[in-house]
Amino acid sequence: MSKQKLSYSGYVCVPYLHNHDSLELKESWTNSKNIEKLYFVTGTFSNDSKPYFSTSANHYLLAKFKDSSLIEKELSKHIQEKTSFVFNIHDELFKREVLGNTNFISIYYLEYDEDDEGLIEISGLLLKREKIEVASIGHMDTTCLIPSKFTFPYFANMIVIEVASEKSHQSVKKYCDQTQRDITRKGFKLSNLLSLSILDQLK
Repeated sequence: MSKQKLSYSGYVCVPYLHNHDSLELKESWTNSKNIEKLYFVTGTFSNDSKPYFSTSANHYLLAKFKDSSLIEKELSKHIQEKTSFVFNIHDELFKREVLGNTNFISIYYLEYDEDDEGLIEISGLLLKREKIEVASIGHMDTTCLIPSKFTFPYFANMIVIEVASEKSHQSVKKYCDQTQRDITRKGFKLSNLLSLSILDQLK
């Protein structure tokens, strides 16, 4: 018997290259019931994560999805020369109403597995930051036509936060950097993978 693969909700981040694949995915996701939200974003990789993703892009389509199995099928038809990222969410640490619109999504990785107690403490530290509306934990998958020279070792422990603010992306980035430092000071090895500045909401 084949083992049934689990399906998750989460986020998918696909390079927007102004080609047929990009335009087709944009149209498909705009009309898809599986896509809750769709954004046009600028992606900034941290210095630590850049060597692993030399085929990164500047602009991405970022979609929040309900069912990862449908995303996998679509991405398999649109594998590009720039890396696509899927963040499958296992647990939502919290979700709450925050003043302002979502304008920034920051993605981190834990270098070590944390037990439930550690995750509860991290969740509590994130809760203290009043601009964070959603915090989730999960794992990352990638697709790309060009194999990466280095294998990213921390794909299993990703933390994704959504930030709502009317301030500039630079200001929100500093806010997220301070949040990361606060968590690191408590003894958790949390590193930034990717910062996504939302330029436009498409859905």
